[in-house]
Formats: sequence, C-alpha cells, structure tokens
Amino acid sequence: MAPHQRRVAVRVPQVERENAIATLIDLAPQGFEESDQGGDVELAVYTDSVGESRLRMAFGAVRSTPLEPGWEDAWRAFHRPVTAGGVWVGPPWLDTPAGLPVVVIDPGRAFGTGAHPTTRLCVELLADTESGSLLDVGCGSGVLSVVAARLGFSPITAVDVDPVAVEVTRANALLNGVRLTARVVDATAGELPVADVAVANVSLEIVENILVRTAAPVAVTSGYLEGECPAHDVWRCNATRILDGWAAHRFARL
Repeated sequence: MAPHQRRVAVRVPQVERENAIATLIDLAPQGFEESDQGGDVELAVYTDSVGESRLRMAFGAVRSTPLEPGWEDAWRAFHRPVTAGGVWVGPPWLDTPAGLPVVVIDPGRAFGTGAHPTTRLCVELLADTESGSLLDVGCGSGVLSVVAARLGFSPITAVDVDPVAVEVTRANALLNGVRLTARVVDATAGELPVADVAVANVSLEIVENILVRTAAPVAVTSGYLEGECPAHDVWRCNATRILDGWAAHRFARL
C-alpha cells in the first residue's frame, strides 16, 4: 500500500450531486464511490495527502479516514453485482452467473457500475422498450450502452463531455465484445446524433435540455429524485419507475 493513503469523503445535498461529480472527476480521475445519505450524497475517493488537500480546496469540509492494510479489497467489496431488466451487471473480479445475459463493467475512472438506482431504472425501462438504434447521452462508464447492446439495440452511439468517460466506455465495450461508437460531445451545446431511442442518466436540468435538442422519437431518462419529472411540450410520459427515492421515465414524442 502506498504511504499515507486515506479515504476522503465529501457530503453534499442531492441537488448538488451533478456539480460535485463534475468537480470530483477533474480532481480524482482514478474513480470514486457514491452512496446515498438520506437527503445527501457522499462521494469518496482513495488518495494521498496531496489529493486530500485538493479536495479540501474544492469542497471545504471533507472527512478523511486513514486506510488500513487490505483497503484495496474493501474498495472492491463496495462494487456489488445487480440484475436489472434480465441482465446481470457486475465488476470483472466476480464470477458471472449462468443463464443470464452478462455485462462486466470495470469502474475504472468513470462514474457508473450499474448498482446505482438510476442506472437500474434505466436498464429496466430499456428492457421494456422496442430495440433499435440508441444514443447514450452522458455515458460515464458505458454501462447503459453495453447493457443496451445485450438487449438487442444497434447501432449504439455513446457521448460524454468527459474524455475519460469516453475512453472507459470504449474499454468496457471491448471487454464485453460490444460494438459501439463513443466520442466526446457536450450534449448541452454540441450536435446530438440521430437515434431511435435516447437514454440520459444525468441531472434533471440536463435531461430537459436534451429533450429539447434530441430528434429521437423515444427517450429514457433518469438521474433525478422521486417526485421530479422532466417537462417539455412535445413529449408524453408513458412509463415511470421508482427505486430508493430515485425516478426514471420513458417518453414518446407527440
């Protein structure tokens, strides 16, 4: 274990989650943990004293815990497999089950392992949506793109404003033997590729921006809390899923 390693955690309100994650990705591209804490979210990284200082400068108050021997295995234990939409999703160090479509996601340096409720909700809605071409906006680790491929969607285009996310998405696609196109695009300003279905697991504000700008006839969205719902005049919600205080919706263009 490297000397002076510690777990440094930041706690922010749920409404500040997306901004906090964007800041954290720049400061800790090696990856981070996320856990719900009532109305807050805790984001944690494993770093040294220099990394801790950077986090304190960015966030102010942080909680720093020295790491005991064997912390690497404890980090792995945080990433548990899930089954959603009939697909098993888990990290590469676990045994895969027989009889189910399997998606192996290495968390790497990008957000998205499949375990978060919003990811699971999107998978369930995609499994209940007629397959076709797919656009994954804010792809993170590429988990939704790879799962969509297992569900029969093709071709798949994944976009993210973060070059690291695009790199990790390509690596996870290769790991799973999935074909997709991944590239850097600012979904709030850049041109969005045309697809039959758009999926976006991001913040409510960005989802509403994407609904205005995408040409897809169907959209699956999440990344916001139960009781919240994106709104736009040309879309009709035809499915809603709720899990652990989070919400997801499927929209059809009017």
